[in-house]
Amino acid sequence: MALSDVVSRLAELVGATVIWMRRSGGTPQPSFGASPAIPPAKPQGIPTLKMPTAKGWPQGRTPTAAPGLKVNAFADGLKHPRWIHILPGGEVLVAEALMESVPVKSFFDYAMFSTLKRAAAVGPSPNRITLLSDKDGDGVAEIRGVFLDRLNQPFGMALVGETFYVGATDGVVAFPYAAGASRIAAPGRKLIAFKTDGHWTRSLLASPDGMKLYAGVGSRTNIADDGVAAEEGRAAIYELDLKSGASRIFASGLRNPVGLAWEPRTGALWTAVNERDGLGDETPPDYLTSVRDGGFYGWPYSYWGRTVDDRVPQDADMVAKAIAPDYALGGHTASLGLCWLPAGALPGFPEGMAVGQHGSWNRSTLAGYKVVFVPFADGRPAGPPRDILTGFLSADERSSYGRPVGVALGPDGSLLVADDVGDVIWRVTGEGRV
Repeated sequence: MALSDVVSRLAELVGATVIWMRRSGGTPQPSFGASPAIPPAKPQGIPTLKMPTAKGWPQGRTPTAAPGLKVNAFADGLKHPRWIHILPGGEVLVAEALMESVPVKSFFDYAMFSTLKRAAAVGPSPNRITLLSDKDGDGVAEIRGVFLDRLNQPFGMALVGETFYVGATDGVVAFPYAAGASRIAAPGRKLIAFKTDGHWTRSLLASPDGMKLYAGVGSRTNIADDGVAAEEGRAAIYELDLKSGASRIFASGLRNPVGLAWEPRTGALWTAVNERDGLGDETPPDYLTSVRDGGFYGWPYSYWGRTVDDRVPQDADMVAKAIAPDYALGGHTASLGLCWLPAGALPGFPEGMAVGQHGSWNRSTLAGYKVVFVPFADGRPAGPPRDILTGFLSADERSSYGRPVGVALGPDGSLLVADDVGDVIWRVTGEGRV
């Protein structure tokens, strides 16, 4: 058995003991909604470390769709599919990438690395974008090919006119694109450089008028552990002016803003954010929020507005201007994917946001590992979340069959879901549809 496997199992045993001790206080209720009940912080000297072993899907097994819905594999046999983008011709692009390393400065860092390896969350990255197409309309992609490769951990994608943009971990790269092309071979041009390490994903979203591009850049560490200076330019959403080439930070204090989506009624930008670890099962919750130009959302000094994190050297002026998020998505759910669903896209569902919850590691009872729906009314969240897909975890929480990440409205009106442990793109529709 490799040393990393031994350390992973040791971390699992230590974690189980710590979890047993912490459960004496009971399991807190999930923090959901616009006014969540967030338990008081309980800083963890030994962080709770619990992550299921990646198993993949047994033959014939799929996630469980909500009543009235059904799910099928649109494409399988991929390599760590993370994000999805739909081209105008209906082709589906999938970014396949993987965390390649983590900084190791302590035994806990090594234990985390070993655990991530067991969970299939770290390893050699495919570094490509694959094109999938379902020309015969049977709900399964029969055409597959490499659209773009030799990238540096690609994630976000956007097409504006004749330019295709990729959010690589070290910056945004622009490539020439011809309508209907099945592959890009031309070299790219970097528009902006980003710092690497830490949270490596770089989501992209074009403005409705095609004039600007928005990019999510996560923090390097949990709570600016290496100092605030090391986090400069991170934990933010950038705005890139595609005509002038100028860029600026649009909003900051967002620990790891991943999913980006437009709410069509108000035209507001929304994001799904992963909050900090080490304060308890439900403290603080990950969240969904509208994003204000120039807004500051608290990280690392505070969470859910102005609740101070005493582990961080404080800046009272920054805390005073911290904006509270709009909607809590539960503690440590790792809510990553985000897309707008119009009313009726899924039978029985009103308009709202679909959210891919990758799943927790810093909890005594696992959370996330599913796709949920947040209903909206008049441009705002309106009601509790509803499950779309579940069943990604074994009943004993020791194994994961899959982990959902990116979500997108497919060319046929279905919901597509990237599963980076199952190596599948799932397709969700109503029960009566092909």
